[in-house]
Amino acid sequence: MKLDILVFGAHPDDAELGAGATIAKEIANGKKVGIIDLTRGELGTRGSAEIRDREAKAAAKILGVTVRENLGFADGFFINDKKHQLEIVKIIRKYQPDIILCNAIDDRHIDHSKGSDLVSDACFLSGLLKIETSINDELQEKWRPKQVYHYIQWKNIEPDFVVDVTGYVETKLKAVLAYDSQFYNTKSTAPQTPISSQNFIDSVTYRAKDLGRLIGVEYAEGFTVERYVAVKGLSDLI
Repeated sequence: MKLDILVFGAHPDDAELGAGATIAKEIANGKKVGIIDLTRGELGTRGSAEIRDREAKAAAKILGVTVRENLGFADGFFINDKKHQLEIVKIIRKYQPDIILCNAIDDRHIDHSKGSDLVSDACFLSGLLKIETSINDELQEKWRPKQVYHYIQWKNIEPDFVVDVTGYVETKLKAVLAYDSQFYNTKSTAPQTPISSQNFIDSVTYRAKDLGRLIGVEYAEGFTVERYVAVKGLSDLI
């Protein structure tokens, strides 16, 4: 199954928080989008891996993604090595995306930058003919995505470009709040974490509002790049 866009996240909820509105917009525009979670978030202070599994499924339904898989890497302890790279290569070749979205290049959680580097390296390796991979004993063809973009997470990294997501932030918030165990909940007795406050949930909207303000729209999401962003002409800019 070929996808247009494949979104990687170190943990369930990373994709929604970093690029949920962009995902919803691309799907509304007819693109086929998938999400790949590297871990089950089993080290999270609140909830459990089993709860996160259910929440991730619910969030995927809200966004309307074509497919969502979890690779089951060790939360907090996966590394950027050959074993993990090859697992990502298999996924890239399986879905043959034109665009990859992945974790922030630098962030508070150590898994985010690790996931960013891991996926980025695997995107390059996936295009090498002499690296052989297979799924169900079927040899895969090489495939290298055209673009690799990194969404922004906890830190306010300066974006290289922003996407107008006006009209899709509400869908993003619904998908984020599907992770009921993780975020602000007045009925929860679980320990407080940096992402369980009302302020954190508010930041999802006010960050999008601020980025939107800067480009003259209501809401926007920001991304960083690994190479120059090119446009066909000046009229492509908004």
